[in-house]
Amino acid sequence: MNEAEIKALIMELSAAVGISGSEEGAAAVIRRHLECYVTRVWRDRLGNLIAFKEGEPRGEEKPFSLALVAHLDEIGLMVTGIEQEGALRFTAVGGIDPRILPGQPVEVHGRSLLKGVIGATAPHLLTAAERKEELTFEKLFIDLGLSREQAEAQVRIGDLVSFEVAPTALVAGNCLTGKSLDNRAGVVTMLICAAELAAVCHKADLYFVASVQEEVGLRGATIAAYSLAPDLAVAVDVTHGEAPGLTPPDVFEIGGGPVISVGPNYHPALTRRLEETARRDRFTVQREADPGSSGTDAWAIQVSREGIPCALLSIPLRYMHTTVELLSLDDLANTGRLLASFARSIERPFVEGLACF
Repeated sequence: MNEAEIKALIMELSAAVGISGSEEGAAAVIRRHLECYVTRVWRDRLGNLIAFKEGEPRGEEKPFSLALVAHLDEIGLMVTGIEQEGALRFTAVGGIDPRILPGQPVEVHGRSLLKGVIGATAPHLLTAAERKEELTFEKLFIDLGLSREQAEAQVRIGDLVSFEVAPTALVAGNCLTGKSLDNRAGVVTMLICAAELAAVCHKADLYFVASVQEEVGLRGATIAAYSLAPDLAVAVDVTHGEAPGLTPPDVFEIGGGPVISVGPNYHPALTRRLEETARRDRFTVQREADPGSSGTDAWAIQVSREGIPCALLSIPLRYMHTTVELLSLDDLANTGRLLASFARSIERPFVEGLACF
């Protein structure tokens, strides 16, 4: 997959809608691309999109499996009420800072698709004391330009609301901005990996899992890990990228390569293998110390069934959980290619050795 194809893919996936619990639109786009590279694709009962590619024949040797997991869902909003003037009240689906919302164009997924904008009382109309108060969801509303009667005919309590933001390629630094790059970026790395391995022999049976409902509790990964019971797994997500006012070790260089996490959530042998693979194939990588919960799908996978050896690869991302997240296309490509090199390197003796630390 070349640079132009990767850019087109991440822009298409960024534009797709897949709010937690309603991921059908984004899943359909991912499925269309994945089907070219794998043996079989299906969705499980929760909605995870799972693809399978068999390893090379092993005779009577027992097969072993590697799962690559990236969540496909995105943050969004949900309608909670309709005001007398026709404005919609709403709450968050996933973690959203209300400070980013005023003036944001949205689409309300009602009986028809309705365009609107998030409004708040203009600062000119606030008292000096009110201007100092924290902005909360209770002070925000969605304006559809409709009366209450018109809004009630089109919108129901519980309807979802997505952000209407077109992805934008930035010339400088080979970067791209857009919504839901957390974690459509991780999904793209899986697609790059699948493309790299399409005509390549590998020992492991491979599962590519685009998991659902990560933003509301790692639910998709929990179900998929239990159902598939892979011998080992690598989760792919995003981590905080460098930005003005932020310094290491809390943030990572945009364009500095994928980030390999180290800590109790991750099997040390998998971490070492990722780093060894990066050195061998001359990928520049960064290292993240993670002494507690990663908050990613890796957290759910690790403790599934009897325990699944797990690692985490992350893509540096600025402005996480906003509508203008930013990443480097170079980081995206290199993460996918490192993932493919790692998958090719896995053989039975290594898998059997995971039982020993």
